[in-house]
Amino acid sequence: MTQSAFSFSYGDNGIGWLKIDVANEKMNTLQAAFADQVGAVLAELSTHTALKGLVVYSGKSDNFIAGADIRMLANCETAADAEALAIKGQQLFAALEDLPIHVVAAIHGPCLGGGLELALACHSRICTDDDITRLGLPEVQLGLLPGSGGTQRLPRLIGVAHSLELMLTGKQVRAKQAFKKGLVDQVVPLSILLQVAEQVALTAKPIRTHSFQDWAMAGNAFGRSVVFDQAAKKAQQKARGCYPAIDAILDTVKYGLEKGIESGLEQEAKVFGDLVMTAESRALRNIFFATTAMKKEIGADAEPKTIKRIAVLGGGLMGGGIAHVSAIKAGYAVRIKDITNDGIQHALAYNYAILNQQRQRRIIRKPQLQQQMLRITGGIDYRGITHADVVIEAVFEDLALKQQMVQEIEANTSEETIFATNTSSIPIHHIAANALRPQNIIGLHYFSPVEKMPLVEVIPHAATSATTIATVVALAKKQGKTPIVVADKAGFYVNRILAPYMNEAAQLLLAGEPIEHIDNALLNFGFPVGPITLLDEVGVDIGAKISPILEAEFGERFATSEIFEWLQQDGRQGRKSGKGFYLYDTKNKEVDKSVYTLLGVEPQQHLAEIDIAVRCSLMMLNEAARCLDEGVIQSARDGDIGAIFGIGFPPFLGGPFSYMDHLGIDLVVDMLRQYSDLYGERFAPCDALVEMAQTEQTFY
Repeated sequence: MTQSAFSFSYGDNGIGWLKIDVANEKMNTLQAAFADQVGAVLAELSTHTALKGLVVYSGKSDNFIAGADIRMLANCETAADAEALAIKGQQLFAALEDLPIHVVAAIHGPCLGGGLELALACHSRICTDDDITRLGLPEVQLGLLPGSGGTQRLPRLIGVAHSLELMLTGKQVRAKQAFKKGLVDQVVPLSILLQVAEQVALTAKPIRTHSFQDWAMAGNAFGRSVVFDQAAKKAQQKARGCYPAIDAILDTVKYGLEKGIESGLEQEAKVFGDLVMTAESRALRNIFFATTAMKKEIGADAEPKTIKRIAVLGGGLMGGGIAHVSAIKAGYAVRIKDITNDGIQHALAYNYAILNQQRQRRIIRKPQLQQQMLRITGGIDYRGITHADVVIEAVFEDLALKQQMVQEIEANTSEETIFATNTSSIPIHHIAANALRPQNIIGLHYFSPVEKMPLVEVIPHAATSATTIATVVALAKKQGKTPIVVADKAGFYVNRILAPYMNEAAQLLLAGEPIEHIDNALLNFGFPVGPITLLDEVGVDIGAKISPILEAEFGERFATSEIFEWLQQDGRQGRKSGKGFYLYDTKNKEVDKSVYTLLGVEPQQHLAEIDIAVRCSLMMLNEAARCLDEGVIQSARDGDIGAIFGIGFPPFLGGPFSYMDHLGIDLVVDMLRQYSDLYGERFAPCDALVEMAQTEQTFY
């Protein structure tokens, strides 16, 4: 017999205790099978006539309920199946809400998705002030809406504006923010959580109204319209109509406001069922499953070594960011080495600015800021680095300099010290060519800004040991990154698939397509930034260094025009030089029209947005397929996650490989052939795709 996740106990003072503890799982998640278990508990409750109140709490030490187990959605064959799951959850929480006694949720740790919906059905909510306590409804990130009453109860508790902000972004709020929004009634230390919850449960059950909290929303059509219009506008600034769940949330909340909570719940369940069946939700759920699986992987057949100290070479933008994720997120002692004190000061100032922003937002307090800054020290010599377990090099993209760093580190550290090079283009075996201990050398390619970008490429060369790989993968995870292990070939994976995409955007620009038209085309396709903006952000000089390496390795299809040379001669490095394709001394983002004169083009729209988007993205898809075929990436899954987390490939499309499966490999091949006839041999479909189309294979 399956052990119940819900157990009930009864106190002498008339308080009942409902413990949630899913057996054999680290995190509590809600499952469809729990309906009968909760029903049994509620039946038992009814036998206790002297019951005065009920406290709902978690049997786990570090989480309340992390959400519903979305694996059960894979079993839904129709929208009606998914709708039935939502209805079951709604009925479960309605039964809890309808209890005649005061029901209190005692929350510690993550309280997300279905977990928060359960807490909303309780009459009061008490949470701890601990940093791990987070509340939110992240369903939109899976292409869904809250399906167990969240779209109806949350607006009635905290108001329409606040609730839409939470539901449309999926963001999680800390305890103090939750209290400020009215999401919880009290915030207390963990040590007295259950004691306070018990005291509250002994008080009279609060009267719950099913009218909306905001007086401005009740019968005020104009005010209502403004709130919804503003929320929609803000949400679609980034989403650009690509995520059906956004409109579904807005419409469902509005429907419940106008028709009443019962009709709202019916609509919520129906829309939930429809969203489960969408291609966008399937893609987003697959990303969730992929990243969850990757958290359990160690990268190599070896045990990672214990790390205590990290050293970072270089105090620039990348060095400062690497120091931040190593010290603040991973919690290691970090020593920065630079050739000047100015470099050290820059890295320290960079970290202080990030932490001070958190202090200003009241995420951390001043003592925490000071404590975290103490983890980072620096100097211009090798003192303090001799005992480093891992040295991460972030100096200029110059082979001779990086080889010199290898020699100096080997001379000043132990035989076990790992040397990880943050290079975006130079093959790792070149950097390790003169090394005494090549088994300790590995690539660790971060993306800028390091503290925000979730991906890191781990690049072993032929002599890198399995222990080095496993240790660096474990380090990357502690830094809050999702690591993918890629082969030591030019451009690795992310830059290799990005380069032809960017080159095609440059070709379109030289053909006269306006800069903002190209950028908008890819923004509306689903990328977070347009390719021309991205070139400004990354830096024209970086693109100029990577392109020749790729062209030398892979030939004509990576050939670039003289555009990089012309831009650099004109001092246009991008945002960092204050001069690029866009102007950076104005409030609004504006194209620098003098670029057209420099490039010798007359801007005029010739192609529709979709044609531009398809033309650029096809180059990326074709190159991704080549990378998998050549073993640059280990799986289609790694390729999808790398593209989404590294360069913002549209998540709702699932990544390059999922997208090709969705389109059909035969259609992708046909499109590439058509574009090859129109624009040149660079579009010719790779052999792997042609063979897959002929044999009707798919990547998944």
